[in-house]
Amino acid sequence: MSDLPVMPSAGLYTVPAAGARDPRPGLAGLEPSALTDWMVEHGERAFRGRQVADAIWAHGAVDVASVQTLPGALRRDLAAEFRADTLVETVVRSADGGLTEKALHRLDDGRLVESVLMRYPARGARRERATACISSQAGCAVGCPFCATGELGYLRDLETAEIVDQARYWRRRLAAEGRRLSNVVFMGMGEPLLNAARVLAAAEALADPRRFGLGARHITISTSGVVPGLERLVALAPSYTLAVSLHAARPALRDVLVPLNRRYPVERVVALADAYARATGRRVSYEVVLIDGINDTPGDALALANLVHGQLAHVNLIPMNPVAHTAWRPSAPARLEAFADVLRSAGVTTTVRQNRGVEIGAACGQLAAEQATSPSSAAVARRHELLARRSAAALRPT
Repeated sequence: MSDLPVMPSAGLYTVPAAGARDPRPGLAGLEPSALTDWMVEHGERAFRGRQVADAIWAHGAVDVASVQTLPGALRRDLAAEFRADTLVETVVRSADGGLTEKALHRLDDGRLVESVLMRYPARGARRERATACISSQAGCAVGCPFCATGELGYLRDLETAEIVDQARYWRRRLAAEGRRLSNVVFMGMGEPLLNAARVLAAAEALADPRRFGLGARHITISTSGVVPGLERLVALAPSYTLAVSLHAARPALRDVLVPLNRRYPVERVVALADAYARATGRRVSYEVVLIDGINDTPGDALALANLVHGQLAHVNLIPMNPVAHTAWRPSAPARLEAFADVLRSAGVTTTVRQNRGVEIGAACGQLAAEQATSPSSAAVARRHELLARRSAAALRPT
């Protein structure tokens, strides 16, 4: 599989230049059979490959030298060719009384990516859960104007191991507390289906019982509507949950909120999501970030209801997480509920979500943006003017 083309995006921020990449691949990006083949090629017994895989997957090793079951010479050879962990440095912030934690991971070239852990205590018959939200790219090319990652612009795709190692990080952290990671969602920095080959390889590693062992039904892949990637998912029909970042049903407004809509129209995106649901029997999740006075009107709610009516689908309504250089604000609770009522009246299953980790910048890209040079006031003013003009045109009665 080849990667899908990435749209270049400059972003608002000035981001420090990347350093040299470490040429050694991450072990978490390899299948156990590849490790076995490597051992045989290097004159070792095949079972040594299984020992390394167990060290990575069952024991969470982050340093080949720590795998004491291997001979010293073999550990040195492995360390020369592979990395047991691709995350060079991680800083964590905590919020919501410890229920939400956000990690800022530094990669070998200095690029920064984020992941979030959300804990859900046991309630009634529902058991305790812990969900990791992980990144697939450093920055993002889609450029949604209410997203902090979009302000950074596209920097680079993550390797398979760099994606998986975020989930491994949270698994180790939870294991130290005697807890387990129950779900992984590809909803962090970046557009997963613009890095489709590596995202699907990472999801396979996370689901594989020989490796991370999470199970496909505990993995969610999100997209803002990359049609070639959706077509690939429909053809493969894995058991992952598909989440579509919709944000607007009316094409003119979605052009503003999700610029990718100009290339891949919303009607085609929703048709493919419906095809995925029919191929897999898995309910599609439509994510809608509601912005006060922009996309939270009764007309928008009715357009959304008409778009997804009759599908095996669920709509999540999420108040916008304020972003530094956007004048927009989150919809008020009353407007959220009124929007939800329209959808429910049309028979669309709907949930109103609450933001978590606001005080630690848990929205995508906010911590990474802190490490960049803030845009000039003139650039921010131009952005505000452009968004105001485009959104006003999209909201104009037709």
